[in-house]
Amino acid sequence: MVAFAALLGGAQAGLAQALETAQIAALPAPRLVFSAQEMQLAEAAAGDPGLADFYGTNGLRPIFLGAEGAARRAALIEAVGQAASHGLPPARYRQSGLRQLDAAAPVSVEDELKFARTFARWSHDITGGILDPRKIEKGIKREVNRPAVGDLLRLFAQSPDPSAVLDELPLKYHRYEALRAALAAQSKLVASVDVPEVPEGLWREGVSDPAIAALRVRLAAIGFAAPPQASPLTYDAPLTGAVAAFQQAAGLPSDGVAGPRTVARLNRGTGPEADAILVALERMRWMYGHDLNARHVWVNLTEFNARIFERGQQVFETRTVIGKANGEFDTPEFSETMKYIVVNPRWNVPRSITVKEYLPRLQANRHAVSHLDVVDGKGNVISRDRIDFRKYSASNFPYRMRQKPSDDNALGVVKFMFPNPWNIYLHDTPTKHLFQQSTRAYSHGCIRIGKPIDLAHELLRPQAEDPEAMFSKALSSGRETYLNLRPPVPVHLVYFTAFPDETGRIQRHPDIYGRDALVLTALRKAALDSAAADE
Repeated sequence: MVAFAALLGGAQAGLAQALETAQIAALPAPRLVFSAQEMQLAEAAAGDPGLADFYGTNGLRPIFLGAEGAARRAALIEAVGQAASHGLPPARYRQSGLRQLDAAAPVSVEDELKFARTFARWSHDITGGILDPRKIEKGIKREVNRPAVGDLLRLFAQSPDPSAVLDELPLKYHRYEALRAALAAQSKLVASVDVPEVPEGLWREGVSDPAIAALRVRLAAIGFAAPPQASPLTYDAPLTGAVAAFQQAAGLPSDGVAGPRTVARLNRGTGPEADAILVALERMRWMYGHDLNARHVWVNLTEFNARIFERGQQVFETRTVIGKANGEFDTPEFSETMKYIVVNPRWNVPRSITVKEYLPRLQANRHAVSHLDVVDGKGNVISRDRIDFRKYSASNFPYRMRQKPSDDNALGVVKFMFPNPWNIYLHDTPTKHLFQQSTRAYSHGCIRIGKPIDLAHELLRPQAEDPEAMFSKALSSGRETYLNLRPPVPVHLVYFTAFPDETGRIQRHPDIYGRDALVLTALRKAALDSAAADE
């Protein structure tokens, strides 16, 4: 049986327990004879594994038809009506078609499947996103943990309150709600089509121009009214305040001057801020199944920053350096579990660096990069005088390179390990000056930490009365020392170009690897595909 509580995380624990109960109760008695309607339903659902699972375990009984299915139909119609507020394209869920079908009292298997397929699509999207992140870009390694459609349908069918089941599906996390609120605020900046656009221009306080009247009208249409002190054609103090308030809401510099950028944004309605929030909502849905209220390490690559959150509150923060934005060393996105930290680490040089950067230098001078040992497959250090580096290529070089613990070790004095297929980890660095840069993408993919010792202390705090002394003892030994974390700590390497701060205000960050542009394109394609399918 699926361990739903672990799958959904603490915030959705009640839903998880209900799913397990529903799964047990759904097992049908075996039968050999089926009615025509049951056979038709089985054949219609056969092409969808989730629906086939559900109807196969509920005795091939419809759940959306007739008076008995009225509450379920109403609950589903209401739920999908919230699509736009979650940044999901409403056309995917065919709410108007379902309303018409509900009003006509659905009776056929075809009617049943229309509701069931909408349920499957909605539950899929709201509990893990529309997109498969791993198909968007090679650096997005994230796996989405979403509950099975069949299990959700079982819970929905058995519940006396189907609306409550659907209400529990969206991610329960305050920053997801802050993103929804920000999206709603962005949508209010769109004037209706009958409001005249503002002519191009540049106006500031004290200027008079006939076009300023159109500026007042359009601002008032979206909630930024500025009654004139005298002539409506004069740019006065109230209008300056209204423009500044609009600019702040739209994510523009709030100088109160109506220049080309402000006017264009006012005429267009939505802008890049809304697009970034749409992408952030989708990315948050990819985090479904992780308990984001539990203690975890959160590394937002676009922000060049790492934090520890506990009970939803930040308890630690540090700057980071991430992988170079060159397509080869981009730091990937994924979640794992940090199991231990290594004090006084040896640096096992990645093979890609060994053969691409160091082997050519060794071929020119066997004593190059002398701070590194050359070791064989058994870990034995091999004298460079015994090796003819010129006879090897990148494909057949049989040695590894390793750096002893030292003050100038590339990993500094500590590394933080969450084993993964991409050999990505957090670590100290002797190159401290890079943390003063505003854009910090310089590594080969791993993440350098600005305050590594403080991070170690915070990670050790739950298991040690004196985490500073525990770390200091390991460091002063001069030996490579492993400190297991008890309990292990989830680590999320994420990529948000728009994300709420502690106050709920959306902070913007650069799309350093160009990934959000690809996600936005994929979301728009999904919306267009849905609209086309609905025609």
